[in-house]
Amino acid sequence: MRLQALLQRPDALPVVPEVAARLIATFGLDEVDLNAVTADVERDPVLVARLLQQANSAFLRLLRPVHSVRDAVTVLGLHRVRALVLAAAVQSRFPAPPGIDLERFWAYSFVAASVARRVCAPRRLDDNVAFTAALLHAVGELVMHQALPEVMRDLDHERPWFALERAGAEYQALGYSYAEVGAALAQHWRLPRVLVQAIEHHVDPLHRESADPLAAVVHMAAWRARLWTLGNQRDALIHTYPDAVGELLQLDPDTLVDPGGVDVEGGA
Repeated sequence: MRLQALLQRPDALPVVPEVAARLIATFGLDEVDLNAVTADVERDPVLVARLLQQANSAFLRLLRPVHSVRDAVTVLGLHRVRALVLAAAVQSRFPAPPGIDLERFWAYSFVAASVARRVCAPRRLDDNVAFTAALLHAVGELVMHQALPEVMRDLDHERPWFALERAGAEYQALGYSYAEVGAALAQHWRLPRVLVQAIEHHVDPLHRESADPLAAVVHMAAWRARLWTLGNQRDALIHTYPDAVGELLQLDPDTLVDPGGVDVEGGA
């Protein structure tokens, strides 16, 4: 199925939940009323439950448990709460995509987000934007598994969705990958262009007229999260390290090649 045909399917690009839409509207604002944000999120019990589950997961090491939306906003801040609500909104629209273990998928995504926050530092990129882009970079897989279950089942048998070669396998089979599909969903939900582009270009961030540093950050974060998902084998880390992307970002390879060097939030 061609990309345009996929995107025209009614189950491919669902409407953004109202709460998430309100939070998306806060991107780029200099001042945001956190009380209004809290009140908005509290109107959607499903998103509240998922937000609190994510906020109290092993992937966000907090000093104390979070028991309410107000707690989450206070402890995590607007940027991370917004990212978590967006992730929860995606999950609410794709609650059980065939062939995807959602717990594993979001664990992978949180590791990528954690890595992104760290590796963007040498380029002085906004670590909150990097966190959000990396957290959402693979949502196209959920769309594709929901809309094309048979095609994805065959691809999963050949190359699991978390395999390093996954995007290449999708390009070969379909002519596009989860990156373009995820970017289409991000654009459909009116996420900022910088996030849409980072999601769309992260698979191959250097082969463009000018390299997108944020896409490069997401590329590196996705690579490291895939190796984490595959068991952190040192030989694989050494031999698959994306040298050119690492050079663009001025990274010390040892910070990511060490099998014990990737931890959850703040510890990558």
